[in-house]
Amino acid sequence: MPEVRQIDYMTYNFTENRDEIAYTFLMTNQTIQSRLTVSSSGALERFTWTPPSYAWRQLWFIPKDDCDLYTLCGSYSHCDTNTSPTCNCIRGFDPRNLQEWMLRDGSSGCERRTQLSCGGDGFTRLRKIKLPDTTSVIVDRSISTKECKKRCLKDCNCTAFANADIRKGGSGCVIWTEELFDIRNYVAG
Repeated sequence: MPEVRQIDYMTYNFTENRDEIAYTFLMTNQTIQSRLTVSSSGALERFTWTPPSYAWRQLWFIPKDDCDLYTLCGSYSHCDTNTSPTCNCIRGFDPRNLQEWMLRDGSSGCERRTQLSCGGDGFTRLRKIKLPDTTSVIVDRSISTKECKKRCLKDCNCTAFANADIRKGGSGCVIWTEELFDIRNYVAG
């Protein structure tokens, strides 16, 4: 869950394994209730019911800004609320539809300036970003980042790679083999 911070009256757990990805929470103070909802507009909201007001109060919500909208900027581009336009192509890519981009519509995404050359390509390092959509990725938690890069370079369909876990210098491997989309730039960490 984005922006989840520890709250003294709630414990939460995020489970990720080969069988499931799940988020659960438990109220440790029985006088306080909480609910997580998805509104008709697609907003994810957490509400709490606390004494003495005994009313539902919004504790948290997303989207917070345009960059929280799924695939706002299209493939091979990243969303950045601190730039104008908000959508920006990754280095080495150009807008797929320049006319739409001039009108501040980046939904058509970006395309490579040069075609992929299997075995002869390199990578552009992106920092302080939310990783692209992971719907169709390959994950191997048992290998190093160095081995991950080698594996990606050997696969002519590989479009990107990253650490599966960024703690302690990084470990594991995530490999993308399809277009990259839903990337967001962050100013801090």
